[in-house]
Amino acid sequence: MAGRLLKVSSVATAVVASSGFYLYNHKLDPNDISLVRFGRAAATTAVISYDYMTSLKHVEYGSEEYWALKSQVHRRSAERLRNLCCANRGTFIKVGQHLGALDYLLPEEYTSTLKVLHSRAPQSSMEEIQQVIREELGKELSDLFISFDVKPQGAASLAQVHKAVLHDGRTVAVKVQHPKVQTQSSKDIVVMEVLLNMVHWLFPDFAFMWLVEEAKKNMPVELDFLNEGRNAEKVAVMLAHFPWLKVPKIHWDLSTRRILTMDFAEGGQVNDRDYMRRHSINVNEISQNLGKMYSEMIFVHGFVHCDPHPGNVLVRRCPNTKKTEIVLLDHGLYQILLPDFRLSYCRLWQSLIKGDLNGIERYSRRLGAGDLYPLFACVLTARSWTSVNAGIGNTPVTHSEDVEIRSNAALYLPQISDLLNRVPRQMLLLLKTNDLLRGIETTLQTRAASSSFINMSRCCTRALARHKRSKAQSRARRLQITMSESLTLWQISLYELFLWVKGSTLGGWVGSLLSCLHYTH
Repeated sequence: MAGRLLKVSSVATAVVASSGFYLYNHKLDPNDISLVRFGRAAATTAVISYDYMTSLKHVEYGSEEYWALKSQVHRRSAERLRNLCCANRGTFIKVGQHLGALDYLLPEEYTSTLKVLHSRAPQSSMEEIQQVIREELGKELSDLFISFDVKPQGAASLAQVHKAVLHDGRTVAVKVQHPKVQTQSSKDIVVMEVLLNMVHWLFPDFAFMWLVEEAKKNMPVELDFLNEGRNAEKVAVMLAHFPWLKVPKIHWDLSTRRILTMDFAEGGQVNDRDYMRRHSINVNEISQNLGKMYSEMIFVHGFVHCDPHPGNVLVRRCPNTKKTEIVLLDHGLYQILLPDFRLSYCRLWQSLIKGDLNGIERYSRRLGAGDLYPLFACVLTARSWTSVNAGIGNTPVTHSEDVEIRSNAALYLPQISDLLNRVPRQMLLLLKTNDLLRGIETTLQTRAASSSFINMSRCCTRALARHKRSKAQSRARRLQITMSESLTLWQISLYELFLWVKGSTLGGWVGSLLSCLHYTH
């Protein structure tokens, strides 16, 4: 098998070398040639596979030496994968970013190495940007804008954003798709599918075909910026009752499938604690509002923004009201949860918060986890089975538990891979979203706060009550459901008040007084 891999690697290297010689003579960009991109990907896959097969061959499985050596192989392989993504760009970077977000599903060596892809996305030249605008809007930059910043505000895997000023004086952000992404994406996905099938044939435990299936489904949607604009407007209306949430207004007259123009939004990234300190922004308030927003999306509406990496979530103080605001950007990727899935997911989280093991098993199985339901509960919550048993709402997160969960991602990789192939496709983006939100909470040092569980409980209660009311046959039954819902929400609010008092100065005084009285007696 090792010999077979060496042959594949040699052929791929020869393809890259000969293609490079041809391109040098014809002054073409090698990244435009599918054969070069495939050769580069095949060579990287072959080298990574060969490294795994040979490096661990003569080491006893399970020994300290084995795990230390495997960690080194993980690190080397992740670096090769990162370099491949940076070289092939486009879809490869997008998939690499997706993998880098799966903190509690993949070994730490992979996630920490691939996270840098969020800041290593390629930039298109100003000539390329002008050409795309010319093709899409049929006008020159000077006809559309008074000014257009040459340096992009940010570059992502599929597009980059420039600040510009319209002729009426309004400042806008213009998102322009990289010129070659559209034509390359479908070919890149085929390349990934072929190579992942080859890896699965060599290593049966490696079953990450869900990654290709998701890319196939989501990439065309993300490349349609008109769809992104519609998503932005839908979520702005859906969450209009949150005054602190801002979604930039879309300028439809300057938007097409490859260009999206919206109001320009100032702010710092949601994980920038220094920015928040400089602008007197309360970290706990931001974390709590982020939890409210996502709980509402997931449990109540089933329409979920699935890319909350820090660059897409800005925080700021409103210049007029001086109140703290969250600005939500990049609405290209949303997951629409089917009603049955959403309700089972609601009930599962209620069971997880309370430590209801029967409920955890029942609803995990209903969501496709089968006998792997204990692993599913741990993956979903990023908590140990001990914490799940006790109820994650009752047990604070500790650093040692976090380290244990991350370590287990490497130990149980085959089982996690099996689990991800079992669960409904809707679950995959939710898991990515959960991990990105947990990453933000970890950076803000608010992950141990109970506010996120309180928000989840509220939204689950509301969603289930609404579902029961829709099925109720009589007005009396609907009234009963509404009263039960109100009582439960009141109990949650009372518990929230208790926690607030307990954590306040007043709570500290009362606690000290009770301790003194107890000591005196």
